[in-house]
Amino acid sequence: MPGRLLLGLGQWWRRYKYRFVPWVALNLSHNPRTLRYVPEAFKDKVISDEDVLGMLLKVFQALFVNDFDKQAAILTVLPELVHSKYQDLLSGTVYQKYEPIFFQSIGNPFIFRCLDGILIDGNDKGISRLVYRSCNRRDRLGPFKMSDSTWLTSETQNPLAVGQYVNNCSNDRPANVCYQEFDLPTVFPVELKQYLPNIAYSWDGQSSLRCVVLVALRDIRQGEELFSNYYTIVS
Repeated sequence: MPGRLLLGLGQWWRRYKYRFVPWVALNLSHNPRTLRYVPEAFKDKVISDEDVLGMLLKVFQALFVNDFDKQAAILTVLPELVHSKYQDLLSGTVYQKYEPIFFQSIGNPFIFRCLDGILIDGNDKGISRLVYRSCNRRDRLGPFKMSDSTWLTSETQNPLAVGQYVNNCSNDRPANVCYQEFDLPTVFPVELKQYLPNIAYSWDGQSSLRCVVLVALRDIRQGEELFSNYYTIVS
């Protein structure tokens, strides 16, 4: 029993250590490929914001027209998805730098830190799950939901809402996708917000919602595992 417990702790640590900033800081020189280098804040763009927005609108409109039939929706936009670098969305609750996230962060390997300090909690369990569901119910606008909560279940309606499950790269397994931050325009169609797997912790109708997309760095083969850089260095 003790051996099994130690094995479980070892597996948890191997997954969590890339989110533990002191450990990463002490190992920068040993794992250069686990770093995400960005020259300046907000300059992480591999593709333009216009291209990201255009692809989001096309996929979400396809979902809306096909009445949650994600297979039919993806087939509708498949030719463009194949030729696009755009990949997935990082799901979760969006926290400003001053908002409380201490208890949600304990033992949580799914927290992404944006270049300006905004945090996205992509955990689908525990307190994180309860917080997201609460905010999701809070922000309804008549018949429309302002975010998608199906990524918390096994029946995800948005096939792109899987970015939080991408693994960290290593020397042996280099990154094949990268993170790119994107602020959703305040004029984004209300009827399409129900497919967004992100929601703000504090409601503010005037601020843009921070989203993070994963962009392919090269052609991705079918069935290939996705790897990205968890730790960010901003010069």
